[in-house]
Amino acid sequence: MTSKDYIPHHEPFQFYASTANLAHLPPTSVAMIGRGDQANHQYDLTHFWAAVDAGNMPSVSFLKAPAYQDGHAGYSDPLDEQEFLVATINRLQRARFWKDTAVVILYDDSDGWYDHQMGTIVNQSQDPDHDALTATGCGARVDTQHTLGGYQTRCGYGPRQPLLVISPFAKANVVDHTVTDQTSVLRFIEDNWETGRIGNFSFDTKAGSLLNLFSFAQGDDARKLFLDPATGEKSDGETR
Repeated sequence: MTSKDYIPHHEPFQFYASTANLAHLPPTSVAMIGRGDQANHQYDLTHFWAAVDAGNMPSVSFLKAPAYQDGHAGYSDPLDEQEFLVATINRLQRARFWKDTAVVILYDDSDGWYDHQMGTIVNQSQDPDHDALTATGCGARVDTQHTLGGYQTRCGYGPRQPLLVISPFAKANVVDHTVTDQTSVLRFIEDNWETGRIGNFSFDTKAGSLLNLFSFAQGDDARKLFLDPATGEKSDGETR
């Protein structure tokens, strides 16, 4: 199967005028990455690494793997996904920014092939044609307190997804049972940089916190683990 690297509907920032770059214009210079110019904060992965290498790593970046490496069922091989994740994290660990870095790994919110456990109902709606969950708590008992802005087709949560944190500040050998979602990452960013919520009934107002995954008092630049992108095993001579 042939898979293109770029999938338009997987690029959420192209849906908003404030961040869209419909012509896919490159940044005018490496120094302008993260500062706003014709690229409007939309970059190729090569631009991200150019910024890192130049000492201009943005405070917040969302990295999207090429399609064949993004782990999506049907067109991405798990070993290709592994290669992207390991190569990315290995390279970040070698950067001088690693001591202040947290990597959060998230997956697509559809398909639901991960486990059998039904997600917690935190938002209701009245659209059985799209929610397909009216008999188990969404449209069956609509409660305006749990329906953000009255928007439909937002019954949630859906199937559980993996969420991993890799950082010098990440707690070791911990599985956190806090109920979180993708917007928990947005909430973490909002709280850390005191930006406030984005509004319009976004799920960040309900999102669980990621803070229980961190211990900020333990930050240690020496906590690095390099893996082999092909095998996923420890890379000899680079683990410390």
